[in-house]
Amino acid sequence: MTLAQAILLFVAAMLGGMLNSVAGGGSFIGFPALIFVGVPSINANATNTVALWPGVVASAGAYRRELARQPRALILVLGGTSLIGGVLGALLLLRTPQQTFTLLIPPLLLIATVLFAVSPQLTALLRRRRTKPATTTSSPALSAEKLTPLKLISVSFFQLLIATYGGYFGGGIGILMLATLGMMGMEDIHEMNGLKTLLAGLINGVAVITFALAGAVLWLHGLLMVVGAIIGGYGGAYYARKIDQRWVRLFVTLVGVTMTLYFFINIYILGHSGK
Repeated sequence: MTLAQAILLFVAAMLGGMLNSVAGGGSFIGFPALIFVGVPSINANATNTVALWPGVVASAGAYRRELARQPRALILVLGGTSLIGGVLGALLLLRTPQQTFTLLIPPLLLIATVLFAVSPQLTALLRRRRTKPATTTSSPALSAEKLTPLKLISVSFFQLLIATYGGYFGGGIGILMLATLGMMGMEDIHEMNGLKTLLAGLINGVAVITFALAGAVLWLHGLLMVVGAIIGGYGGAYYARKIDQRWVRLFVTLVGVTMTLYFFINIYILGHSGK
C-alpha cells in the first residue's frame, strides 16, 4: 500500500464515518475506495465490514434504554437468528469466486442505493403508525403478550434472510430490518432503531470473526480505516449536523448511483471484471 493509497483510504473512511453518524451510507465510500486501491472485491468487502463494525457497536450502546424495554425472548431469538445468518452470509461470500462477486457488485450497490433512498419515506410511515395508537396504549413497547409464537417465527425467518444478506454484503440491511419490525407490530421508531442497531452489530460482528479466521481481511487497510471512521464519526459529524440532512442524504444517494454506474460500465461494458 502506497502513501497515496493510504491517504485515500483514510479520507474515505473519515467521510464514511461522518456519513454513517448522520444519515448512513458510509459503505458507498469505503467499499469502492478499497476496490480503487487494488484490493480484490471479496477482501474489500470483508475489510470494509471490519472498518464499519466499531461504529455500529458504538451506536448500539446509545440505545440501552430502548433495548431494555423489549421482550427478552424477542432479543434472544432475533439475536440468535442474526448470528446464524451473519455466519452463513460470510461463509457464502468466502465460497464465492472473486470474479463472480465482482460481477455482483453493480446489482448489490443498486439494491443498497435504492434501499437507502427510500428509507426516509419508510421511516416517516412508521412514525405515523406510532402516532395513531398513542391515545389507546400506555406503552409503545411490544409487550410479551403481543409477541405470539407465529409473529416470532415469521420475523425470525425474515431476519435470517436479512442477516444472511448482511453477512454477504450488507448494504441496506437497516431499512430491511425496520420494515420487518414494523410488520411485526413494533411502533416506536426509537425502539425499532435500537433493536435494528443491535442486530446489525451482531451480524457484522460474526461476519468480521468469520472473515478474520478465513484470512480475508487486509488488517493494515482495515485498521487504518477504523481510525479514519472513528475520527469522521465523532469529529466530522459535528459539522455535518449543521447541514440539512436532506442534502446529506441526497449526496449519499448520488454517490451510490455514481458508484453503481461506474462499476456497471467498468465491469459489464468494458469487461474489467479482473479480481
